[in-house]
Amino acid sequence: MAPSFHWWGKDDYRGTSVVVKMENPNWSISEMSSPSGDGNEYDVAGGGGREFAGVGARKGGRGKNAKQITWVLLVKAHRAAGCLTSLASAAVGLASAVRRRVAAGRTDSDSASSPPGESPVLRTRFYSCIKLFLWLSVLLLGFEVAAYLKGWHLGTTELQRLLVMPASFGASGLFETLYAEWVQLRSEYIAPPLQFLANTCVILFLIQSADRLILCLGCFWIRFKKIQPVPMQAVAKDPESGGDDFPMVLVQIPMCNEKEVYQQSIAAVCNLDWPRSNILIQVLDDSDDPMTRTMIEEEVEKWQQNGAHIVYRHRVLREGYKAGNLKSAMNCGYVKDYEFVAIFDADFQPSPDFLKQTIPHFKENEELGLVQARWAFVNKGENLLTRLQNINLCFHFEVEQQVNGVYLNFFGFNGTAGVWRIKALEDAGGWLERTTVEDMDIAVRAHLKGWKFIFLNDVECLCELPESYEAYRKQQHRWHSGPMQLFRLCLPDIVRSKV
Repeated sequence: MAPSFHWWGKDDYRGTSVVVKMENPNWSISEMSSPSGDGNEYDVAGGGGREFAGVGARKGGRGKNAKQITWVLLVKAHRAAGCLTSLASAAVGLASAVRRRVAAGRTDSDSASSPPGESPVLRTRFYSCIKLFLWLSVLLLGFEVAAYLKGWHLGTTELQRLLVMPASFGASGLFETLYAEWVQLRSEYIAPPLQFLANTCVILFLIQSADRLILCLGCFWIRFKKIQPVPMQAVAKDPESGGDDFPMVLVQIPMCNEKEVYQQSIAAVCNLDWPRSNILIQVLDDSDDPMTRTMIEEEVEKWQQNGAHIVYRHRVLREGYKAGNLKSAMNCGYVKDYEFVAIFDADFQPSPDFLKQTIPHFKENEELGLVQARWAFVNKGENLLTRLQNINLCFHFEVEQQVNGVYLNFFGFNGTAGVWRIKALEDAGGWLERTTVEDMDIAVRAHLKGWKFIFLNDVECLCELPESYEAYRKQQHRWHSGPMQLFRLCLPDIVRSKV
């Protein structure tokens, strides 16, 4: 029963009794018969915006009384208070996480994502400078707020007087004099470089916008003209026929502690429609977990017993991470017998005809060094994060890489779902561990050597998008931590190149 407050609790009250059930986040109001026994009923429904559905719906009588409507408002206030409490708790948790990460001098909990060769002392000093800059910014902001409340602005008579004649001695006068000197320093020495940086950012934004516009127009023209790479010669339909249609292909699957997806990737690669005598699959396992390593090795042995030409390689010392793993695999003596190498990450599942759709493009095109396929996502509609990633990556593949591949014959290698000519890799210097974006590094060096690239927008390779923010953050950290370092390393070669 609803409680009787002091201004409601009268004996002659003749309202409808209700029972309120409050279960977060839903609630309901159950109706009971009127104490007067007059048989009047009300329709009060709770949840989903129907709480007032029965107001004024009394059968043969008047609308709801004030007590029932007050209960509805109290319930809504309870839900609002609960929402504010959860938001405050989330904000406190976020602030605590930021404080712990900044205090630890790192922004990623995964130590393997740090660039190779980075000094922990240098990293700690870098974040100490960031913290010092943040505290200084907060202090100056408080200083500016206090000055604004006193009515000091550039151009005011009071501030101009302080610049000409210092104020009298004292705490207030010292504050006024310091602020006047700070304004003068800011206007003469700080404002001009900041304005220059702002103008530079505006110019870079306009350049990037023009680049995006040109790429979109190029994509429209490709769609309008139906431009797409066409292989010189179609591959034979029967893999057992062998011959020149089926050159020697090396397939590499670099992985590290991939106990969730290793079975799917190994099975997809072992089912590639290619003569088994002309293909070798390398499972390049860098796992440091003994249980995961054992499971992957048993999976490889199972496919070996089924007739697949597959080998298992494990490194004891994980130097260079993925780049070091691929470099170690390419140093095997039997690699010289193969002409092409296809690379798939552990969460990628190529279709059986993947090699039939990509290898023919190398025929009679000796300048072609890379054929890159498009990624397709099996979980693109899982949640809002995956949908946004799908939009971003679709623009990257269909607009950026397709247009650059058609008109420039160059784009960044995606690190997976691509086929390289081994001669192009060797000519570019092979895999290097100098940066975390080894795929972009090898692509730039190969392009500077004169090799051409082809992007196949109609050839897709299935993979998964990160479904949680933590996994997405780690992925983006790996993707964005190396490009500036690579730019610094490759800039001299780019300037000297004749391409």
